[in-house]
Amino acid sequence: QVQLGESGGGLVQAGGSLRRSCAASGRTISIYRMGWFRQASGKERELVATISRSGGTTYYADSVKGRFTISRDNTKNTVDLQMNSLKPEDTAVYYCAAGSRLSAVVGGRGVDYWGQGTQVTVSS
Repeated sequence: QVQLGESGGGLVQAGGSLRRSCAASGRTISIYRMGWFRQASGKERELVATISRSGGTTYYADSVKGRFTISRDNTKNTVDLQMNSLKPEDTAVYYCAAGSRLSAVVGGRGVDYWGQGTQVTVSS
């Protein structure tokens, strides 16, 4: 079992930055692909970014490409999401995720473990 604990959410003005962090316990995350999803009010959960086990390959949704950066540190069992140039449409609950099959193709169906989710609000 893997427990994913998130931190770093909050309120920020448009154009600002936030860094989301996810710390895992129970098992090393080095065996999992990691990712971040988000769910805005009234919308379906969507994949934001993924990172391979080694950290060498990343994927970003078109809506965040060039603004968000996903990274991981397998020695610390953590994965981060740096969010820059935030827009009001980035407002959502953000979830950390781990999965052996996680990818842009399978999306949420590839997730084995979810974080609890924390709110990010971007004001205009």
